[in-house]
Amino acid sequence: MDVEALYSTAGDDAVVLSVHVQPGAGRSSVVGRHGDALKLKVGAPPEAGRANDACASLLAETFGVAISDVSLASGDKSRSKTFKLSGVDLDEFRRRMELVVEGGAAGPGPEARSPGRSH
Repeated sequence: MDVEALYSTAGDDAVVLSVHVQPGAGRSSVVGRHGDALKLKVGAPPEAGRANDACASLLAETFGVAISDVSLASGDKSRSKTFKLSGVDLDEFRRRMELVVEGGAAGPGPEARSPGRSH
């Protein structure tokens, strides 16, 4: 799958990632692809930067970097944002990106995949 359209490299150990954010969701998760962006749902509302902080936290967890290595590059008050992730192993980043985009699944953690529910 072509995931390179979702990010660009910014040096040997950094990437700039395009994301589309849906704030105020029931829980935070990586949903999959949204055009040329990675779609995130975050539980935090879009008030006082809380949704941006939730996005940064979700990205750090998903891509295995420290929260201090994730910074908002643009889109402070927009659903379309770019985040810079520093300290990444590019091969590992690409592997994780392919997993979350292919599966259209949530990021890591206990909320990532809910057990099936009977209707």
